[in-house]
Amino acid sequence: MARTRSSAKRRKQSTRVDPARAPRLNVIGALIFILFLGLGTASSAVSKNPLGAIAGSVLGLLLAAAPRIANQWERAVMLRLGKYRGLRGPGLFWILPFIDTIAAWIDQRVITTNFKAEETLTSDTVPVNVDAVLFWMVYDPEKAALEVQDYPRAVSWAAQTALRDIIGRTSLTDLLRGRERIETELQKLIDERSTPWGVTVQSVEMRDVVIPQQLQDAMSREAQAAREKQARIILAQAEVEIATLFRDAAVSYHENPTALHLRAMNILYEGLKEKGALMLVPSTAVESMGLGGLLGAAALRQNKLSTGETE
Repeated sequence: MARTRSSAKRRKQSTRVDPARAPRLNVIGALIFILFLGLGTASSAVSKNPLGAIAGSVLGLLLAAAPRIANQWERAVMLRLGKYRGLRGPGLFWILPFIDTIAAWIDQRVITTNFKAEETLTSDTVPVNVDAVLFWMVYDPEKAALEVQDYPRAVSWAAQTALRDIIGRTSLTDLLRGRERIETELQKLIDERSTPWGVTVQSVEMRDVVIPQQLQDAMSREAQAAREKQARIILAQAEVEIATLFRDAAVSYHENPTALHLRAMNILYEGLKEKGALMLVPSTAVESMGLGGLLGAAALRQNKLSTGETE
């Protein structure tokens, strides 16, 4: 169903009228026709013969088809009796009515073309949908008019086939991570195909790469597992570093008991300075550090202060 809609959309785009080829108002031709019609009408009024008006209108119609106007970015491909006679424009130019014809109006501005590859298999057999934009321009209007029937459609199909070709030779990982390389390769491939048509490719940009939802879920779980693994490795490395530091500290405290006592007293101070804090100190630590008398004096002092407040 999706393929049918996309095919209908492409057919609709291909049958759309190009503004450069649409009928355009020729002001110079209209003025010439009005001029000769007026002269013929005046001649008929003077001579009282309608042939003057008829001759003026016929001659005005013939000469009105002679002047043509091309915009600044356009080139007109002129044929004389079916044979190529050259390019005309920009600006005002003249042709011979019924002898010269304008076969094509070539737009030399940069043109953007959207193209895509739907459900195309990568080299590792993963179906993907790729949407891209092509920026191109006509550098040789003569080749664009004479070497290919419909150069915009030819460029679009060449871009699509080149995209499918590159996707089929690329793995999904390279397709997702190496977009710049793929865009450069795609530009080169399309330019090789379109150069004989007088068309050059300026750049190719991949807008979106869509993969199946099941594969997206699997890739998400894989990424989560990889991040969790990395987090556990970092935590284990931190434990090793902490153990190493504790080992060095133990060696330092073993060689200097006074430093160990000072550290223990600092820990007690930090714990007891908070209001309502309760700390349990092993009796061995009290004996080894001589804290019994110190704690007793502190308790006695606290008791006196409480008694004085009561009194």
